[in-house]
Amino acid sequence: MGAIRRWILMLVLGFSGGVIFLLPFLREFLYKPLSDALALNNTEFGMLMSVFGIASMLAYIPGGWVANRYSPRKLITLSLFIMGGLGLYFSTFPGYRASLLIHAGWGVAITLMFWASMIRVTRGWAPPDEQGRAFGILETTRGVAEMAVNGSLLAIFVWLGSTNQAVSTVIVVLSVLTIALGVLSWLVIEDSVADRGDSEQIRLADVRRVLGMPVVWLIALVILAAYSAYWTSFYFTPYATDVFLMSAGMAGAVSIARMWLKPGAAVLAGFAADRFGIARTTVVLFVVLIISFSLFAVTPADPAIVWLMLANIAIAAIAIFALRGIYFALLEEGGVPVAVTGTAGGVVSFVGYTPDIYMPYIGGVLLDAYPGVDGYRYFYLIAVGFCTLGFIAALLIYRRTRKHHD
Repeated sequence: MGAIRRWILMLVLGFSGGVIFLLPFLREFLYKPLSDALALNNTEFGMLMSVFGIASMLAYIPGGWVANRYSPRKLITLSLFIMGGLGLYFSTFPGYRASLLIHAGWGVAITLMFWASMIRVTRGWAPPDEQGRAFGILETTRGVAEMAVNGSLLAIFVWLGSTNQAVSTVIVVLSVLTIALGVLSWLVIEDSVADRGDSEQIRLADVRRVLGMPVVWLIALVILAAYSAYWTSFYFTPYATDVFLMSAGMAGAVSIARMWLKPGAAVLAGFAADRFGIARTTVVLFVVLIISFSLFAVTPADPAIVWLMLANIAIAAIAIFALRGIYFALLEEGGVPVAVTGTAGGVVSFVGYTPDIYMPYIGGVLLDAYPGVDGYRYFYLIAVGFCTLGFIAALLIYRRTRKHHD
């Protein structure tokens, strides 16, 4: 594969990897408008994503097996088509039960077909000594896609008057874009890229080997903690409206501005991880998050110090996006065989992405039970606990890898 086509492949893969998640995660910048359009309270709105998380969790491990057995090109293309098709139906606001089924379908499409395939192609895209920057570049591309698309969608939403019909139009535009990316993926992705060191079929013994590797479970805990922090950041938007009295449009703009930090944070984290070590960089990032979420938990509900809230959002966002840019590179530093990347990715994702199940539900229940700033404070303290768990897991990985290199 030529250099130009190689980079086009990464561009399409990263852009698809960013856009495919936007339909179920529109709440990131349209929390109040979307929940109002669906006529749901915080708990019901959180339950939509809990169902998405349950479906995702059930599909993660078979998703790894599917990624190792079937064509990544076909799997990625089909998943994008399914996501877009369900999105078009969701744009009609079909009701609570139908919305639950749609979110379940999205969870299966992303995790059974797309996620492990994307990891497999990315790992095959770069040599072993460039894994940190490969995943950093992937995350950066995903970040650029999210930033550009979400910014455009917010502009459409505001331009159309911030009404329920505006929300519906945003969903239609995003669904059509997702389907278009499915077409591009079919034209650009080559299965041969995912075949580096992966010529043998996965055997049961290989699966047992992955499950028996302590480092795999430690990586899973790192991802679980980092993803819990990521889920916590979704509530920065309603936090800005409920506690600091921002308008829905302004709070959405803050969320979009936060996304501008993702590309730089991810790519710099990738290079830092290759320079100083992936596990060591991960440890430092968790320390930053523990401090940041602790500050959120004690910040007074005073619009006069909105600058402090915005600065802390920026700090937390940089650390979260940096972690998301490098944590899968721990597979290489931890010594996980390339031939079982799909299976290992499925295992760590099965554990690591369970916050999709409990974080939106916990958030919804807390905000309904403790209106105002208290609900958010309790939620941020829970995030501190998860980040502490991630810090411990990353520190153990660092010690293991240091002993191995010594």
